[in-house]
Amino acid sequence: MSYNKIIPSLWFNTALGNISLVIDYYKNIFGTDFEAGNVMPLGQTPSGNTEMCQVKIFGQNYSIMSTEKAHHLFNDALAFTINCDDQQEIDKYWNYFTQEGKEVQCGWCIDKYGLRWQVIPKNLGALMAKPNAWQVMMKQKKIIIEEY
Repeated sequence: MSYNKIIPSLWFNTALGNISLVIDYYKNIFGTDFEAGNVMPLGQTPSGNTEMCQVKIFGQNYSIMSTEKAHHLFNDALAFTINCDDQQEIDKYWNYFTQEGKEVQCGWCIDKYGLRWQVIPKNLGALMAKPNAWQVMMKQKKIIIEEY
């Protein structure tokens, strides 16, 4: 894995603190755009068994950690935006994350680990310049491009 000066760190909660569950979940959707380093077992901590791993998604480095006991849960203050080429790509990510997660509104959803995602078309600015675009978006959960 290449070095970045600043690396976002994400703290997950899984059964037995098993980070492999997180790795497998994101590898399944991101495929070859997801790389995982070696799992680093940290052993027993105040949050139970804990494991860490460095991952790379679309070339961006992240540090991920999983603990057995929930400690700090994700919330709306952090979300990752996926700029999609077309409706098919929107559907791919949206359907995956909401299958065990939750739909929100305006392209926002929550995956099964509580991480927030904004799944939007990369030309959202152009779509929002159309008449009544705001009203269309406010009625949508998943973005449907043809409705604009």
